[in-house]
Amino acid sequence: MNEFILSLATGLSIGFLGSFHCIGMCGPIALSLPVASVSGGKKYAGIFFYNFGRAITYSALGLLFGFMGNQFRIWGLQQVVSITAGVLILVFIISNFSFSSRIGWLAQLNAWVKLSLARLLNRPKNTFSFLSIGLLNGLLPCGLVYVAIAASLATMNTLNGMLLMFAFGLGTLPVMGAMMAFGHLLSFNFRHRLKRAVPVFVGLMAVILILRGMNLGIPYLSPKLGKTSATVECCHKPS
Repeated sequence: MNEFILSLATGLSIGFLGSFHCIGMCGPIALSLPVASVSGGKKYAGIFFYNFGRAITYSALGLLFGFMGNQFRIWGLQQVVSITAGVLILVFIISNFSFSSRIGWLAQLNAWVKLSLARLLNRPKNTFSFLSIGLLNGLLPCGLVYVAIAASLATMNTLNGMLLMFAFGLGTLPVMGAMMAFGHLLSFNFRHRLKRAVPVFVGLMAVILILRGMNLGIPYLSPKLGKTSATVECCHKPS
């Protein structure tokens, strides 16, 4: 239960505190959705389904990477995975989150997602289209998503990895929802200043992952990781 709560809290924290990064990255897409000019229930339904679509995609990614982390746990590689994830996050910060543009398949995915989003944005909007845009936007390569994926991998648990990523998506909802509803009132300079504070938070998360992998015996921060053996004992003993 402690790991379950920790995964939930971690996902919400990364999502909420890191959502100011989303203002700069995903903000132009969110602001291009015609929700500010719509009143009543349709406006808030559009905001909800767009962000819920992103949360669904993040959950699928969390399911995948949580499962991968579980395999590493079975192989006894918890410390290696946690430290490696933290180091990779620091590399992304140093490269200003542009490292992914040098990876061929990520660059291709980015191009495909942007093209698909452009097509959806040019079509008449309804509830399904808002959901579809959110689902696609969740696949957009993003430094903050990499952080959440690294954290879901470090949970070493399929369910907890999925929960962390879903909570991450929900954590971005307050800031992203407010920006979609009132983003036209925020100046570019204000959004830029918020975005500049994000690497500090992301770096802190990286350090926490590294400390967790160091197995220092500090409760919650760097707990002792038990050894997992893949050996299965036979239940029948010779008489």
